[in-house]
Amino acid sequence: MVLTPHEIATYHDQGFVVRSGLFAADELAAWDARFLDYARALRPPAGYMKVMNDVMVAKGSVTPATPVHAVNKLLNLEADPVLYDGYVRHPGLLACIASLLGDDLFTLATNVFNKPPGIDGRHPLHQDLLYFRLREASKIVGTWTAMMPATRENGCLAVLPGSHRGELMKHAEPDWDFVNRGFVGIETLTDVERVHVELDPGDTVIFHPLLVHGSGHNKSDGFRRAISSHYARADCVAEGPDWREGPGVKAVRV
Repeated sequence: MVLTPHEIATYHDQGFVVRSGLFAADELAAWDARFLDYARALRPPAGYMKVMNDVMVAKGSVTPATPVHAVNKLLNLEADPVLYDGYVRHPGLLACIASLLGDDLFTLATNVFNKPPGIDGRHPLHQDLLYFRLREASKIVGTWTAMMPATRENGCLAVLPGSHRGELMKHAEPDWDFVNRGFVGIETLTDVERVHVELDPGDTVIFHPLLVHGSGHNKSDGFRRAISSHYARADCVAEGPDWREGPGVKAVRV
């Protein structure tokens, strides 16, 4: 399950690589069922988990058809064994990450992203390193796995290949009517050529934290859901308190 030399070269050249069919349908179904339990308030949030509503719902601009239509994402999956052990600690996924970072890792920024129909839900072009105080960028890798088809129509990921070779750029809240909390974008990008990464369920994007990426509107009648994590080498450094001891951070050995 490790990345091939060609996949590793693609990652370093483009800033991302897609591993197809990494997860089976029954695994995806289990994660989706768990997400629905949280979204429908059938299960209390586990540990530091946050169930975050979309800004349009929070501001009363739309009335969600169901509780699931209201949820933007689950954040911090570490205390849920189905989501964390099933996805974040999945042996196949860890083998891919170890191909790039080695086997002494910590996980952070774990999410299930939900993009309902009828909700703005865009995420402006950004770099994930902005959200981390630990460095170096080369010692951090993100993953994003489609739990259901991710298409242009329903707001799949859009990336700028090769952008990881630049620096961390200045971000700001976009001038949109509705912006979800923390969804900032790069100020200086105009008329850039995006590559839209369409995925089948179980396909996974493995990407560099400086890769510029985002996602658009869900223009379909269905949902778009994905599960995501970041991995950092244990020898990353950060100013201030030890980043390894914060909430939403967990050690994992490959």
